[in-house]
Amino acid sequence: MLRATAIVRKAAIRADSVTDTVSLDHAGRQGAPAILTGAKGLSFTLALQKPSPVDDGDAFRLEDGRLVTVHAVAESLLEVRAENPARLMRLSWQLGGNHVSAEIGADVLYVPNTAANAELIRGQGCAATSVTRAFKPERESHDHSQCGHDHEHGHSHDHGHSHDHVSSHARDHADHGHAGHDHGHVHGPDCKHDH
Repeated sequence: MLRATAIVRKAAIRADSVTDTVSLDHAGRQGAPAILTGAKGLSFTLALQKPSPVDDGDAFRLEDGRLVTVHAVAESLLEVRAENPARLMRLSWQLGGNHVSAEIGADVLYVPNTAANAELIRGQGCAATSVTRAFKPERESHDHSQCGHDHEHGHSHDHGHSHDHVSSHARDHADHGHAGHDHGHVHGPDCKHDH
């Protein structure tokens, strides 16, 4: 069976190299099954040196150089809106604290359609509508296992006085050029950081 040995990002794909397409949901794009079959029937195994998430439009490169593109399939989601941005921001904070993946728009959030998420959304006074669409949440930039950070900022927080965690962390990221940097989710109040 053919093997896919590399991932080609969407911007680098040449249309004449594409031979088939595989459809994957969000979970499948984070860690695709070992054997995949494309829409045209081409089967292949994943033999990547390092497992890596793929986005809609990326492709797996086969050993013979052909590409199989990835299509994000529609999933059951909750479209979340609020009467004001602050309410939506508070909900984002809560979702992040619970490690819920979220797709963030200018005035809307999309999250998986689960009873727990629906309850959390109602509890924050936001409105949720069931929709079916491709789910493209923010990608986590760091390994958040056990909610710890491995990235270094090269400075100390020992200033002889206490900080409010949220504002100091936000200031630190802004001061170090992270203002436009997306960490994938917002951390809840119980999340600890080792800077």
